[in-house]
Amino acid sequence: MSHTAELIAVGTELLLGNIANTNAQFLSKELSTLGINVFYHTVVGDNPQRLQEAVKVAKSRADIIITTGGLGPTCDDLTKQTLADAFGKNLIYHEDIANQIKSYFDRLGRTITENNYQQAMLPEGCTILENDRGTAPGCSFTAEDTLVIMLPGPPFECEAMFLNQAAPLLRTLSEDMIVSRTLRVYGIGESAAEALLRDQMNALTNPTLAPYAKGGEVELRITAKAKTEEEARKLIAPVEDEVRAILGDKIYGADVASLEEVCLDLLTKANLTVATAESCSGGIVAKRLTDLPGSSKVFLGGVVSYANNAKEALLGVSAALLETEGAVSAPVAEAMAKGIRAALGSDLAVSTTGVAGPGPDERGNPAGLVYVALDTPKGCLVREVRAGFMTRDQVRMAAAQFALDLIRRYLSGLLTF
Repeated sequence: MSHTAELIAVGTELLLGNIANTNAQFLSKELSTLGINVFYHTVVGDNPQRLQEAVKVAKSRADIIITTGGLGPTCDDLTKQTLADAFGKNLIYHEDIANQIKSYFDRLGRTITENNYQQAMLPEGCTILENDRGTAPGCSFTAEDTLVIMLPGPPFECEAMFLNQAAPLLRTLSEDMIVSRTLRVYGIGESAAEALLRDQMNALTNPTLAPYAKGGEVELRITAKAKTEEEARKLIAPVEDEVRAILGDKIYGADVASLEEVCLDLLTKANLTVATAESCSGGIVAKRLTDLPGSSKVFLGGVVSYANNAKEALLGVSAALLETEGAVSAPVAEAMAKGIRAALGSDLAVSTTGVAGPGPDERGNPAGLVYVALDTPKGCLVREVRAGFMTRDQVRMAAAQFALDLIRRYLSGLLTF
């Protein structure tokens, strides 16, 4: 039997934008792996009437309702009472839970206030979900052919309670499981990728294929439902082969976190080092590489040579070249890459120089014009990037992404000199 869940996040702070609803993202991913469909996310403020209305709608279209938030000790924590009312249940005081809450405060050396004991009030006949990271227990019960699961709002508590207690319960409900394979693509936009793959996407039912734009690149997610993971992956494999045949080397990885992760892996396997010389990207390439554990084995260092005198003093770019060509030019990008490679003795070096915007530079170069160079033992390559109508941050990120992709392409044997 196929099950459908609706997630209801309770908290006015979510509606005001004070915090992000990361619980919904986490729970949706986890429910997907359990073979449970999530068709709706609902966010409701700390208002019992509106929460009742949301629960009424959820009951009409889902057989699993999972709430997050509203289980604490304050007057606006109304989830348990409202859900109990919605399903005709009374709240029962649990002495053992009250004692656990008291012990929690004692361990912290804090005095418990009386309102904390209301967290020991739980719907009659429920299964208690213990909270080993806070004071508010969760619970689950079944009524009116609906499974209700209530989880705490703080993500640290919510995630642990779901994984350790709710997930085992949900795992028994579904005969199928959902498995996804994510292809990461750079060098083509979402609409262009969709146009190339439209026939495949329209023809597929299981598995499905869907594109998602994400930070200057595209994710292509192939999702299959089957009795076992092995069966699901057999369904995914021919679709992946077809997508790879269409997009070729624009696919830089499958089920990888980022382009820099791929670069680090390739550099490590090749036993090569890299250095960076950045102007318009302001150190983003270096940061993305050094964010990863193990980067110290391959990344030697970087220079943010924003001003021309820094390009001269630190990278050996000649004043005459800067004067005649301008800082935003292919020759200067090449000189920067060669300069940092010589200075640090790295196997590879990458540089960026361009106009981040919002307007043109003093030479009239438009915002979004970037030059990226890669210096290697085989020679130096320079590429012009036209970032187009982007914000300043987007131009900087586009420059860094292109630089990382140059490294990836070189190490994968995709560049010719």
